[in-house]
Amino acid sequence: MANQNFQKNRIALITGATQGIGLQVAKELAANGYTVLLGSRNFAAGLVAAKNIGNNVIPIQIDVTDQTSIINAVEQIRKDLGRIDVLVNNAGISQAGKPDRTAEEVMNESRASIASLDEVKSIWKTNVFGVIAVTQAMLPLLKQSTAGRIVNVSSALGSLHINSDPDYPYRKIFGPGYAASKTALNAVTLSFAIDLEPLNIKVNLASPGFPSTALNNFQGTDTIEVASRNIVRAALDESEVTGTFTGSDGNVLPW
Repeated sequence: MANQNFQKNRIALITGATQGIGLQVAKELAANGYTVLLGSRNFAAGLVAAKNIGNNVIPIQIDVTDQTSIINAVEQIRKDLGRIDVLVNNAGISQAGKPDRTAEEVMNESRASIASLDEVKSIWKTNVFGVIAVTQAMLPLLKQSTAGRIVNVSSALGSLHINSDPDYPYRKIFGPGYAASKTALNAVTLSFAIDLEPLNIKVNLASPGFPSTALNNFQGTDTIEVASRNIVRAALDESEVTGTFTGSDGNVLPW
């Protein structure tokens, strides 16, 4: 699958990278000279996406909710490349109910008093437990890097501080499903940042803002290119910064 030329570049694994923000981040990291491991649940879709980007992009099958898939991905990367330098935990879902619901319907049905527990569990399985599983599994590969970095894609919707403000326009969206899963992701990210400090592996949160993607039925207000900037910035950042939560403009967000 790979050769020595791939190994000379810094290597980034991006989960959920066949469309939307993940795909754009893959394009930009490849353009910056990275070898990109384009992660996807469906390998065929990943193969098409990788070919469309071109050089320095390798498709890899990884389902963040399937431990066997994760282990197989680790073994494939270990065998072919020996390490990763950057892990971008991008894979995420906003709902697990009927796929044809509008954003307004999803918001209404996600209120804490009526939210489906099964749907909440499904969302958390991808957005929280999937990130923990992938990060833990990839740590041996990140430890082989001279400057390992983890970027978890979060959202201002997960900020308890922001949502506690009665004037926040999206406050009503804060429910136990997607929004709270991002709150949990933020906490998990901080715990990894603290734990991995002695290993010089930097762990940060990056919010893309409100892009128009399949995640919100393409009802967002930002373009994919604009939304990807902060994630790419965090992935390329070689400073000593760790344990931060930044917004789409790169500024620090409150937890």
